[in-house]
Amino acid sequence: MAITIKSPREIELMRKSCRLLSEVHDELAKVVRPGISTKEIDRVCEELIRSRGCIPNFLNYQGYPASVCVSVNEEVVHGIPREDHIIKEGDIVSLDTGLIYQGFHSDAARTHAVGQIAPEVQKLLDVTRQSFFEGIKMAKAGNHLHDISNAIAAYVTPFGYGIVRDLVGHGIGTQMHEQPQIPNFAQRRRGPKLRAGMTLAIEPMINMGCAEVEWLDDGWTVISADHSLSAHYENTVLITDGEPEILTL
Repeated sequence: MAITIKSPREIELMRKSCRLLSEVHDELAKVVRPGISTKEIDRVCEELIRSRGCIPNFLNYQGYPASVCVSVNEEVVHGIPREDHIIKEGDIVSLDTGLIYQGFHSDAARTHAVGQIAPEVQKLLDVTRQSFFEGIKMAKAGNHLHDISNAIAAYVTPFGYGIVRDLVGHGIGTQMHEQPQIPNFAQRRRGPKLRAGMTLAIEPMINMGCAEVEWLDDGWTVISADHSLSAHYENTVLITDGEPEILTL
């Protein structure tokens, strides 16, 4: 399937979808605290999305049973919310969610510190977030897709962290996952040329230890193979004729 180029009208709908998702993330950040269950975070998330007249796009996607992926500590992505999974002081919690507004998808993820965390853990969160911004410096019409990948990798690698290879970013629009796939690790080929009107979900997933991951028996939850901490940062981005526009901020 080809990479879709959005029309001005479609871009406006994407902007609205992403702006609403940004509001949801801002509200979710306030509920992440010691003692809350990951299931309660999911309940709040679904309510926030539906109260805006939108549909949670994660819910029932390929069978996923929740509106938000809540991934704690060594969980990289796709953590299934549970009543018995209680957030504790010192945890790091990645929230990955999206919504559908008038047929258009948005997708974003944030990793939150719960209370006091060690300086080396805060550094992991900071590097993961900054790696996204290093990547989108290359997200300009005329550049190539893998210029983004290579910029993320060039920033992260000197810190000695593991860049997850089994999961990548993606195009987004009327489908949550569209072409192209967007690796966060270095590529030999340059990939397709970027054009104004492309909308991309760019999402570095960075482990404090090795890059390898494993899937748990629930078929969804992905953890770091060495059980090291993992952070995730994602935004939906519009390629323009000038600087990229971060739609979910």
